[in-house]
Amino acid sequence: MSGRKDFLLQPAPENYVAGLGRGATGFTTRSDLGPAREGPSEEQIKEALAKRAAALGNAPPTAYGVKKKDDDEVEDQFQNAENEEGLFATGNYDREDDEADRIYQAVDERMDRRRKIRREAREQAQRDDYERNNPKIQQQFADLKRELGTLSDEQWAAIPEVGDLTGKNRRNKQNERQRFYAVPDSVLAGARDTGQLGTEIQDDGMATDAPGGSADQADGTMTNFAGIGAARNRVMQVRLDAAAQAQTSGTDSVAGTSTNIDHKGYLTSLDKSELMAGETNLGDVKRARVLLESVIKRNPRHGPGWIAAARLEEFAGKVQAAQNVIKRGAEMCPKSEDVWSEAIRLSQSHGNNHNAKILAAKAIESNNKSVKLWIEAMHLEQLPAAKKRVLRKALDHVPQSVAIWKEAVNLEDDANDAKLLLAKATEIIPLSVELWLALARLETPEQAQVVLNKARKAVPASYEIWIAACRLQEQTGNSQMVFKVMDRGIKALARESAMLKREEWITQAEICEEEGAPLTCQAIIKETLGWSLDEDDDRKQIWLDDAKASTNRGRYETARAIYAYTIRIFYNRKSVWLAAADLERQHGSKQALFDLLGEAVKNCPTSEVLWMQLAREKWQAGEVEEARRVLALAFQQNPGNEDIWLAAVKLEADNGETETPRKLLAEARSEAGTDRVWIKSVAFERQIQKDSDDALALVNDGLAIYPKAAKLWMMKGQIYEAKNLLPQAREAYNTGTRACPKSVPLWLLASRLEEKMGVLVKARSILDRGRLAVPKNPELWTESVRLEYRARNMAAANQKMAQAMQECPTSGLVWSERIWHLEARTQRKQRILEAIQKADNDPILFVIAARIFWAERKLDKADSWFAKAAVLDPDYGDTWAWWYRFLLQHGEVGKREEVVGRCVQCEPRHGEVWAPVRKAPENAGLGVEEVLKIVAGKLE
Repeated sequence: MSGRKDFLLQPAPENYVAGLGRGATGFTTRSDLGPAREGPSEEQIKEALAKRAAALGNAPPTAYGVKKKDDDEVEDQFQNAENEEGLFATGNYDREDDEADRIYQAVDERMDRRRKIRREAREQAQRDDYERNNPKIQQQFADLKRELGTLSDEQWAAIPEVGDLTGKNRRNKQNERQRFYAVPDSVLAGARDTGQLGTEIQDDGMATDAPGGSADQADGTMTNFAGIGAARNRVMQVRLDAAAQAQTSGTDSVAGTSTNIDHKGYLTSLDKSELMAGETNLGDVKRARVLLESVIKRNPRHGPGWIAAARLEEFAGKVQAAQNVIKRGAEMCPKSEDVWSEAIRLSQSHGNNHNAKILAAKAIESNNKSVKLWIEAMHLEQLPAAKKRVLRKALDHVPQSVAIWKEAVNLEDDANDAKLLLAKATEIIPLSVELWLALARLETPEQAQVVLNKARKAVPASYEIWIAACRLQEQTGNSQMVFKVMDRGIKALARESAMLKREEWITQAEICEEEGAPLTCQAIIKETLGWSLDEDDDRKQIWLDDAKASTNRGRYETARAIYAYTIRIFYNRKSVWLAAADLERQHGSKQALFDLLGEAVKNCPTSEVLWMQLAREKWQAGEVEEARRVLALAFQQNPGNEDIWLAAVKLEADNGETETPRKLLAEARSEAGTDRVWIKSVAFERQIQKDSDDALALVNDGLAIYPKAAKLWMMKGQIYEAKNLLPQAREAYNTGTRACPKSVPLWLLASRLEEKMGVLVKARSILDRGRLAVPKNPELWTESVRLEYRARNMAAANQKMAQAMQECPTSGLVWSERIWHLEARTQRKQRILEAIQKADNDPILFVIAARIFWAERKLDKADSWFAKAAVLDPDYGDTWAWWYRFLLQHGEVGKREEVVGRCVQCEPRHGEVWAPVRKAPENAGLGVEEVLKIVAGKLE
């Protein structure tokens, strides 16, 4: 062995001073028994610094100090911005530092808000792109897993076994070499009895069995099973003793046989034991009792342990034992409020109110500053006079307690006595805003204003006092003063650096609205909505989001105030006016909506949307002449605008006029002759006369001007179909597909016409050409699948569906067609789950899920899925029709009326069945409710 000493036993190097490298020197403290040793001399310090410089490769220090570091070293010195030392060390954190921190925090929050929406959208697009380019293994093999469901039993049996690719045989051989075999008891007994001779011989020459043993017939040796069992018991006893010793000493247990107690989580164990005790599980109660006794003995000054033990006894039904335990706990923890409160509760809850008062007196004697105990003692009294007496004593001991003052005020029946108490309370606790506001509420309006002025001087940084002052002015009818007071309040709070965040001010405005103070709500929004926002921020979108959030919470006055403030800033922005008009339409009055839209068209005279909304609202309210006047003004402001022309035509047509709409359309074709005007002209002629030659003439004239208008080609073919001129309709569709190869509805109409004529080969050819012209289109692929299964060719339908799934894997239309028509009923649930994961937020899939639950008679789930689909896309009319059809069978009258009302309010325009029914000439002039019922009858 080496004779070198351990590091800590070696003598210190020459001139060694502990901590010298970091600038420490010797010092003396009060705990030292004698003077500390003197620090090193100046020569020793210089020598040590020279040695350190030599070790680091630096030049030795001179009389002018250490050589200046290089630039890189100086930069490294200030890499850690949080390490404020030297000149940057702050001894005291004062008010200016706090204000600077808040300013920096506000700047950080403002920079984070800027372009937040665009940044999040960009990050989401990047995540989606990454997930699309790097799919998970589960997604890559999803189609293969689906194909496994089509395998037969013979194909499963024919799958070959996989080879040993993981080294399984090699590991098995290693395990066999290391395998341990337990030695049988007979071998151990034989080794023990080797050389021993039997002393008793029976007649057959066999050795006699010992008690508890059995003779071996081969060699006459004995196996004493009783001795082996005793040996095993001794070994087990040794292990248990070792485990107990390890548990007592806090060390690890031997062989993992001990049960260590988690001293920090014993209350969690108690919760479980309490639940068991509630179920009369006596074994767990006993174990919990032993556990808690151990906790109490180990730390008798720990109050929660006593409380847990008492509650365990209470849950076990031993009330007296629980009271005894908590009494001992109160003796051991006299300063613990919780222990005394538990003792009082136990006595009071079991009818011993007198004992509870005695315990409360003892508790207060030990904790005369405890507000909680004083209030509990007050609640133990029955008479108001006794309660007041307790609270007066409490105020003698704890005069600064707001809670005790509040309890005392609440006990007073006379308002004057309550005011006297509150006046005294505000003198003692001038910083309590709650007490000032309570006093102001009890005073007359004139005196309340005086009280609030005193409160404002006492607590200048309180926003609650300024809000209360505004509400006081609103209650007295001084509407103008509400806004002036709030203006002064915001300036005062800004001077005191006590301004809330903009979101917090909106919350306060909503509270005022809820409590019946709309003017104060408006004043708060007016003065604080633009706080901390610059012109660089997307203020318009932020404020619109705030108004929408308030609307969703049911705070319409707050949202109305936000829109009013936003309109004052962005008075020429159409989106702001439309959002405000939507709020008034849903949650306001008709007159307010008319006034708002009237202001909107004055500020945005070139917005045809606002003009048409105003005209529409006037017409729906029955003011047809006013609607015509609005459209006339719109013509003056927007000459040649096709939307206004068409709105005027719709107004006249809906009022039963025929010649006036024709004249308007003729003028529109001459002055604003867009393809849309021609389409509306043809549609109007078809509505008047289904087999009219005027509509066909208009179509031909329009196609001469706009040969690329796909809708004109579709209308021409539909006119020929209505006249039963199928060859002419075929020619129109074929010419249209050549002129407009990207129009999917044209390809669908052409294919369906061929199917109607019985030429399936031509229909397939048209769909094939359509898919080449418009690749990856779900409608064309779905129509191809439908064509095949309508022709009873299921094999071809499955083949087309497989191709469609490869081309359009995220299309809800394709998935719904596969699930409902090509999947077995037992497989639909699995497929709809997979489809929703693939094509998220698709209302068609939600409708399919609802129909699956409908078929399984799970009506509540079906109704909820229909509701989800309607909320997801209220413009999809088929959803409403399916929901209405479901409610016709399984819904109540009130529920059906509610769904119809919501559908009429949303006015859906799209849907596979909804759009053709709505645009059919025979259904012209029908309302949304009538269309809904027709579509519900045509669904399959």
